[in-house]
Amino acid sequence: MEFTELAKTRYSVRSFSDRKIEKEKLNALLEAAKVAPTACNNQPQRLYVLQSGKSIEKLNNVTKFVFGAHTVIIFTSVKEEEWINPFTKEYHTGEIDCSIVCTHVMLQAWGMGIGSCWVGYFDPEKVRKALDIPENEQIIAILPLGYPAEDSKPAPGHSIFKPMEKMVKYL
Repeated sequence: MEFTELAKTRYSVRSFSDRKIEKEKLNALLEAAKVAPTACNNQPQRLYVLQSGKSIEKLNNVTKFVFGAHTVIIFTSVKEEEWINPFTKEYHTGEIDCSIVCTHVMLQAWGMGIGSCWVGYFDPEKVRKALDIPENEQIIAILPLGYPAEDSKPAPGHSIFKPMEKMVKYL
């Protein structure tokens, strides 16, 4: 599938089938994460892959947004590995880097027929405690993954975009 078509058809899947992601496809998703660009190639990201019933249950206990997925990846950034802009110490790239990595995984997944839903609505400290994530890692995103259920469909308004002139400015 051509990239723009892939990007246009991808949507947040909130209903997954019982079919599990094959090991070789999961490995392809992790490879897409590995090769994603990061600031100065520092690669501050850590990916926690949850597939066991026990780990999924722990996550379900602290967020309702797993949507029945049998695979979930939690993206974190190691604070000491983030690039910091020398002109302003407030600009750390860990969150940006992890967002790029997560996007690579989402798009690679969709290209293989695997759905995902970027989850940002969670209490980081509850997730950290439930899954024993180190204190020096910022939890950026939770990404449930799996094959969409037969009744899965995009949310209303999914394909409504601002006009280009509202988004792009030529200088």
